[in-house]
Amino acid sequence: MAEYSLAHIGINAANEDEARKAADMFCTLFGFPVKVGNSSIFAGGVVEVMKEPYLGRNGHIAIGTPDVAAAKAELEARGFTFREDSAKFKADGKLNAIYLTDEIGGFAIHLVGKA
Repeated sequence: MAEYSLAHIGINAANEDEARKAADMFCTLFGFPVKVGNSSIFAGGVVEVMKEPYLGRNGHIAIGTPDVAAAKAELEARGFTFREDSAKFKADGKLNAIYLTDEIGGFAIHLVGKA
């Protein structure tokens, strides 16, 4: 059986200014460091605020697993489906991230490689 853990929560913001305000609020509340990226702003390692809406009505939940391909196969065997167009690969060709087809509570769910 695959191993799973919460990697981070992604929150959809309307634009970069809104994303920055939300990330700054997490910093103010909890002392999380802010790290600005190309498409999002992280508050610590657990909250990612998207600079524009992405998958999921409200955002996404990233579930970490050491072997994304094995976890995907296990979940497919249990009847779950994935958005193949969302697959991201490492330089060596190994699957590193992929979204499930369905949302849970308005959040897209994706598997992400975690050591």
